[in-house]
Amino acid sequence: MSLAAFALIVVVSFLVMEPITAATHRWVMHGVGEWFHRSHHRAGRTPRWERNDWFPVFFAAIVLFGLWLGFNRDGFGALVPMAVGVTLYGAAYALVHDGYIHRRIDPFGERHNAYLDHLADSHRIHHLYNGAPYGMLAPVVPAHLRTRAASTERDPFAQNTNSPAVPGPV
Repeated sequence: MSLAAFALIVVVSFLVMEPITAATHRWVMHGVGEWFHRSHHRAGRTPRWERNDWFPVFFAAIVLFGLWLGFNRDGFGALVPMAVGVTLYGAAYALVHDGYIHRRIDPFGERHNAYLDHLADSHRIHHLYNGAPYGMLAPVVPAHLRTRAASTERDPFAQNTNSPAVPGPV
């Protein structure tokens, strides 16, 4: 496989992960897997392990299996750059979601970024109403929810003593 083809598969895999993540969040995490995901939405969360953290462990296991197939079985070589793209997406998701928004890890310190603040505002809306938006890096926030959230002072992250209120206006 050429380097250009490898890079293209990595980029496409990264980009395709956003709608896949949104669908998984909507129909698995807020559906059949809600018992695991509920720990993420409860008040008073701390940076420690929670049941919801089993989702990325499970997803990583799928990616590792894809890497194994890609490296060890003829005809599955494209799974290697796909796994790289999915892993890069997972790393970006973890930095934004667990780092910037929930401060479970804190690589950002007190720095602020307009795009990341927009993502934090969108995720605040998700936590306020336990619904849309389900995406993370390119969330689609219904206009009526953005308007509704703008009129509330409630901060669903405020009870987490290790996480400041979400920065910026909604």
